[in-house]
Amino acid sequence: MAISRPDAERAIRDFLKALGHDPTTEILRDTPRRVVDAFLDELLAGYSVDIPELLQAGSEPSPGGRSGIVVVRGVNVSTVCPHHLMPAVGAATVAYEPGPRILGLGTLAKLVQTYARRLSLQEQIGTNVVDSLVSHGAGGAYCRLELRHSCLSARGAEQHHASVASTAAAGSFATAPGLAALSLALGSEPEQ
Repeated sequence: MAISRPDAERAIRDFLKALGHDPTTEILRDTPRRVVDAFLDELLAGYSVDIPELLQAGSEPSPGGRSGIVVVRGVNVSTVCPHHLMPAVGAATVAYEPGPRILGLGTLAKLVQTYARRLSLQEQIGTNVVDSLVSHGAGGAYCRLELRHSCLSARGAEQHHASVASTAAAGSFATAPGLAALSLALGSEPEQ
């Protein structure tokens, strides 16, 4: 699908008009461009990333022997809810059991951010992360996301302090023995 910035800007101007606002006023004049730039260059920038290429470039052959479980906590997440196009922010914990290749820690964070920067439900982000890791050769993968959704806090139920947690596991971490090993690596019981 081809991206058209002029069409997107026109749609934002039409949206503002439909809500009874004059998009030619000084305060709104640049809003269509700003909204389109924000969505295409930042909020939905994950579509421009090739996941297999990211994982290949950000990994190296695993040194001999077993390498254990790698856990990265506190990965910043900013995403857009596909239902209301409103932001959700929070953090992810990603764990994986390296296979033939080990990933750079920054690559794990980039993988989460890439899937978060697409129109995806929170649950899909975690599932996509673990499926990608296992497809790339990880023995097991786990992702926990805890996000505060503005569609839950700023509208509807108006739950200003609510956060949403979701987990996904694949490979060996989807089995009881793998889950037990993961639990030790995390230092607590992983949530299912």
